[in-house]
Amino acid sequence: MPRGERRRRAAPAEGARPAERSARSGPGRRDGRGGGARGAAGAAALAVVVLSLALGLSGRWVLAWHRARRAVTLHSAPPALPPDSSSPTVAPDLFWGTYRPHVYFGMKTRSPQPLLTGNRAPGRRLIWAPSFPPEQGLMWAQQGATPETPKLRHTCEQGDGVGPYGWEFHDGLSFGRQHIQDGDLRLTTEFVKRPGGQHGGDWSWRVTVEPQASSTSALPLVSLFFYVVSDGKEVLLPEVGAKGQLKFISGHTSELGDFRFTLLPPTSPGDTAPKYGSYNVFWSSNPGLPLLTEIVKSRLNSWFQHRPPGASPERYLGLPGSLKWEDRSPSGQGQGQGQFLIQQVTLKVPFSVELVFESGSARTGGNRAREQLAGSILTQALESHAEAFREHFEKTFRLEEKGLSPGEQALGQAALSGLLGGIGYFYGQGLVLPDMGVEGSEQKMDAALFPPVPLFTAVPSRSFFPRGFLWDEGFHQLVVQRWDPRLTREALGHWLGLLNADGWIGREQILGDEARARVPPEFVVQRAVHANPPTLLLPVAHMLEVGDPADLAFLRRAFPRLYAWFSWLHQSQAGPVPLSYRWRGRDPALPTLLNPKTLPSGLDDYPRASHPSATERHLDLRCWVALGARVLTKLAEHLGETKVAAELGQLAANLEAEEILDELHWAPELGVFADFGNHTRAVQLKPRPPQGLVRVVGRPQPHLQYVDALGYVSLFPLLLRLLDPNSSRLGPLLDILADSRHLWSPFGLRSLAASSPFYGQRNSEHDPPYWRGAVWFNVNYLALGALYHYGHLEGPHQARAAKLHSELRANVVGNVWQQYQATGFLWEHYSDRDGRGIGCRPFQGWTSLVLLAMAEDY
Repeated sequence: MPRGERRRRAAPAEGARPAERSARSGPGRRDGRGGGARGAAGAAALAVVVLSLALGLSGRWVLAWHRARRAVTLHSAPPALPPDSSSPTVAPDLFWGTYRPHVYFGMKTRSPQPLLTGNRAPGRRLIWAPSFPPEQGLMWAQQGATPETPKLRHTCEQGDGVGPYGWEFHDGLSFGRQHIQDGDLRLTTEFVKRPGGQHGGDWSWRVTVEPQASSTSALPLVSLFFYVVSDGKEVLLPEVGAKGQLKFISGHTSELGDFRFTLLPPTSPGDTAPKYGSYNVFWSSNPGLPLLTEIVKSRLNSWFQHRPPGASPERYLGLPGSLKWEDRSPSGQGQGQGQFLIQQVTLKVPFSVELVFESGSARTGGNRAREQLAGSILTQALESHAEAFREHFEKTFRLEEKGLSPGEQALGQAALSGLLGGIGYFYGQGLVLPDMGVEGSEQKMDAALFPPVPLFTAVPSRSFFPRGFLWDEGFHQLVVQRWDPRLTREALGHWLGLLNADGWIGREQILGDEARARVPPEFVVQRAVHANPPTLLLPVAHMLEVGDPADLAFLRRAFPRLYAWFSWLHQSQAGPVPLSYRWRGRDPALPTLLNPKTLPSGLDDYPRASHPSATERHLDLRCWVALGARVLTKLAEHLGETKVAAELGQLAANLEAEEILDELHWAPELGVFADFGNHTRAVQLKPRPPQGLVRVVGRPQPHLQYVDALGYVSLFPLLLRLLDPNSSRLGPLLDILADSRHLWSPFGLRSLAASSPFYGQRNSEHDPPYWRGAVWFNVNYLALGALYHYGHLEGPHQARAAKLHSELRANVVGNVWQQYQATGFLWEHYSDRDGRGIGCRPFQGWTSLVLLAMAEDY
């Protein structure tokens, strides 16, 4: 959902189907009731009417219908990734993964088949699949002696009291170790994969539950809930042993072949000694992935006794203790929705439990059985992977070599691991409002379903934003590609697969029921006229700089789509005068808003012109387009696309020409670059009962002028390195950046100057400040890169830029490290007043750029 934003809900629709029905039944259709000459005369008259309408009103209708269809039609350019790139035969080592970032611990495949329950939108048809590989997950609860239902932990939530939590290690491929604090409990979840066979190989989990070192409470009774959920017609066959314990679950799907899950008996941590556990099992139809938690909560309604030998019995709430199929589900679709099978194991802390998945083709590959990935073999594999992670990490980022402390190195490892552990695989259909060619007219159209698409992407936050965001992902991949360029090629290829026929990519991807369940309905619809900063070009620029042959081969395939995407941005966001640009999609000037937001810019409530109009010129957008033209010119030259290179090269030269930039955006009265529009600073929110806070506009009245909102936008020619090192504008920008009255703080650069009348101001009665003073790491990273860049180029500002780089790096990295020590989290942004983390957490999206800042890798 747009961060901090509220919008009216769009009316549900069947896409372009109403238009198609109108085409079939509208003017010009013969109903067959006339006959003979009369019928012929009527037909002729009707033809005249049809022709008139076709040349008049219906011409506009046909154009609107055409635009609507293109908005939800996939681009025709060849895909950037090979066919079946997510399949176990093409990429077996990436097939299984922790691709469910919104749950504390879960596993799924990168199956290209649609989820049976994963494509539902209200009032719309479902896309059905015959078979889908099962997904696995973990829930847990601390049992109590009271009748209250215990707190069931499953999905990552902001307000559930769990934390800190996050991945200590995650290599993005085969291994991870995560620590979760839940009150007096400390959970460690680990997984490792082992290749083999034709279906993605084997993998194993280990979950260890221990008391916190500082806990003085009695050892609690804890229930772990291991579940397998399937969609479609695949079969799960449980084999039960004594006392309700599942010996194993076997199954078969078209993509996995034969497979088996085995939940091994619990042991003491780090030991092979078995530990007594009590078991419960529940087996039902799949209620839908978003409802799993509630189904388990509702079934925890029977008391059982945990009776270890020689110890007093304790009561706990458990699931119905049988394997009788429960043919009931909220939707009433019964077994047609797949299966939900869950094993509850309850025992005293501390303990460890292992879950093993074995692929049939891997287990008997080459007619040789192999040892189960469990016990000491699992321990050895985990330690081997951990050591390999440490070695690869130091080789890649060289933090120890640079003299960073062990604690800072651990922060870097956690930043990378949290980002890699936040990679998800999604499949579904988005809702799109088409661009009708007249701004604002999309509000009058019905939203249409985009074709079903897959997306392999990192997410900004597992707890609050567990889905794909376009402008975040470019920053994510700057970190990921240093670690594993192949993962970045996969992610970029998937994002470019989302292009519609016009070259547009939706800025927020809400694909599948689980993703949609986390988003209020009014935020689901994406508008095909709205852009987002093209940050995916940042990792593309790095690929060109490094020159890895695999990257360059990928870019050759991806070029038509990159060019189509850039062309759409350049044309659709064109401004009121040549070489100017304007973000489409600003909020209207509602009486409740201090300054209408500009969500497509990514800087949501950053102050723009106070009175939105088509006369606006947006500096940051112009700089993004300039960067895009520069990067794609280099790519086109490398690929030998001479005509495109010449065209883009001329555009890049014009956009980087300082005299044109000055003419459009230099504000002499402000001494900085700025937006331009219909503006007055004489606006404020005042109480007006019973409406609440209402915007009041004083004098001077709004008029066309440069917008006096000193902040991140003012720095964009510097941030994206568009200025010559000898530019006369570079010095004033460094002055503003370094001035504590404006942007400089001990914790990083403020998003809005402390001197601004909008600094720290709410945008409405219920809308606290967001990009109005807080320190955001993504823009600080761009600033560090720019200062490093100019600090290494000869010019009058070289020494000062180098000094500011050193000081700013110490401030931002030092504060993130202090806050991580204090809270155990990376945060969405940080207070410019005291440095504390604010917003959502964990936010191991672009705040993970702290690793590259520590490594001085820009």
